[in-house]
Amino acid sequence: MQNALLTPRYTTPHGTIPFPLIQTADYEPALREAMRQEDEEIAAIIGNPDEPTFENTVVALAEAGQLLNRVTTVLFNLLSAETNDELEAVAEKMMPELSEHSNNITLNVQLFERIRTVYGQRDSLPLTPEERQLLENTYDGFRRNGATLSDNDKAVFRQLTAELSSLTLRFSQNHLKETNKYELHLTDEAQLKGLPDSAREAAAQTAHEKGKEGWVFTLQAPSYQPFLKYSECRELRKELYMAYNTQCCHGDELDNCAIVKQLVNLRRHLAVLLGFTDYADYVLRKRMAEDTAHVYRLLDQLLEAYTPTARQEVEAVTRLAREAEGEDFTLMPWDFSFYSQQLKQRKYSYDEEALRPYFELSRVKEGVFGLATRLYGITFHENKDIPVYHPDVQAYEVREADGTYLAVLYTDFHPRAGKRSGAWMTSYQEQWIDRTGTNHRPHVSVTMNFTRPTAAKPALLTFGEVQTFLHEFGHALHGIFANTRFQSMSGTNVYWDFVELPSQIMENFALEKEFLHTFARHYETGEPLPEEMVQRIVDASNFNVAYACLRQVSFGLLDMAWYTRRTDFEGDVSQYEREAWQRAQVLPSAEGTCMSVQFGHIMSGGYAAGYYSYKWAEVLDADAFSVFQAKGIFNPEVARSFRENILSKGGTEHPMALYRRFRGQEPTIDALLKRNGIRS
Repeated sequence: MQNALLTPRYTTPHGTIPFPLIQTADYEPALREAMRQEDEEIAAIIGNPDEPTFENTVVALAEAGQLLNRVTTVLFNLLSAETNDELEAVAEKMMPELSEHSNNITLNVQLFERIRTVYGQRDSLPLTPEERQLLENTYDGFRRNGATLSDNDKAVFRQLTAELSSLTLRFSQNHLKETNKYELHLTDEAQLKGLPDSAREAAAQTAHEKGKEGWVFTLQAPSYQPFLKYSECRELRKELYMAYNTQCCHGDELDNCAIVKQLVNLRRHLAVLLGFTDYADYVLRKRMAEDTAHVYRLLDQLLEAYTPTARQEVEAVTRLAREAEGEDFTLMPWDFSFYSQQLKQRKYSYDEEALRPYFELSRVKEGVFGLATRLYGITFHENKDIPVYHPDVQAYEVREADGTYLAVLYTDFHPRAGKRSGAWMTSYQEQWIDRTGTNHRPHVSVTMNFTRPTAAKPALLTFGEVQTFLHEFGHALHGIFANTRFQSMSGTNVYWDFVELPSQIMENFALEKEFLHTFARHYETGEPLPEEMVQRIVDASNFNVAYACLRQVSFGLLDMAWYTRRTDFEGDVSQYEREAWQRAQVLPSAEGTCMSVQFGHIMSGGYAAGYYSYKWAEVLDADAFSVFQAKGIFNPEVARSFRENILSKGGTEHPMALYRRFRGQEPTIDALLKRNGIRS
């Protein structure tokens, strides 16, 4: 049988991945063949007898490795969205070889000499701004990946990167297994007191799927979060909270404490080897923030502005709790969501469960897609001939206003055992324009873990899930509208502290009445979301906003603490964590908990020394959305400018230049403080 991954050109609609034809056994031979082909392509560049030029060296390198990129894209995306033990075994086996293959390219002396020759001529070459950016990125990428090291140091670099690739995979595998391992199985209905019908029905369905009586709650967000928010049984709230927050630190085979130490130390060694003071210094040279001083300046500004309000918010929740529990009651982390929800209901008559019937998933999808149509003129058309990797997944053709094909969008909304937690956007094919002028359009995916439908009801989302959908859809638009020549600078291939702007700006629409009225209807009666409920959403939008801000700042402080270290870490991970984020804590800590061991963003994801990016981009999105607010949230001219100056440009220019072109000025923190009600 032919290996589907090695088919030269897929015959599926738009050349989409033929998922049903791919067998787990296909990956290893496909990866080896893809590496062999790329080796040949690199050898051809090096062996070219002509003098090095931008076209025969830099562009040729940019175009090399297409097959390997295609195969690894499928493998690594499915490791997050639809994994199993066999697929993980393949990844674990091949990761060292893939790391070695990558190093063989970036550490190739002859290849780097050709690149260095072209780079040395850069001021005299007739390059477009995008071509010049590719040249800069290519040269700098080689330098940052060890090309200028001595032979001995190159050997060390190879060892460090191989260990890092294996450890990040193990970190993720351990966390997924730990998440899937736990369940809270209840058989007494009295233990469900306070829980809304939606949470009960979902837990009953989970129990049924596991062949058990009663109700099963898990550590997946749609199960965990409602339990912490609504359960009247404090001991069970504590049990679930502790199960969630002690993942991967039980001293067993899934414990990540040792891996955290190894990852932090290996990254520091790598940075020092390359001539940087620490890993944050290495990372931030290629970020908008530029250095640790600017990151800490932002975090300190947020701490100063939000801490007084955050303490007031916690005190208000504590007062309410003591009304029920007595004056000597100590509010613990497993109490905060529960009493916050009660306070929110008291202040705003805001009940997130009462909103669910108006946020049926198919209608929300129509609303989000409709927002893109209204802003940008694009439309979405489901195409069932496009293969998918799981029955939950739907595939859409995205078309321009004139009907021209623009992209493929996959949507994958619900949790399952083979999917990691959280929500993310990814690409199965990125956009680029080849030498013939053909514009290869992107295939992007939004993957989430929303409340599942039950036997009695369709999938009814919380307002927070609606915001998450908008967030990931914003990332998707960044990919969909990509229009650059080179794949490495296409779509979301931008600085990490800029990549969240297109996603976070979309969340603002969730608080706009004009948008909510386009889709929010009761799933049974068809009645629109009542005006008073819309107003409650708006009024409650800044409820505990300062507490939420400090929570994000605490994660940023923890991240920076790990990656600004100048010495190896051999201490207690939990203790170091408590000290690192202490300035941003406004609740007592629970003994035995640890976030670092499950903090995939900074340990196994792309946010090491970059978690501050969420708050950095929030400053940008508040500032940018003020333009929409000033000129009309559906203003087509503002949308066109945002598409042309931000969404379509990818990483072809410095992000601040792109932002200034859209906004007319550099951003300030003022719009965020105003939006959050911290300052008038």
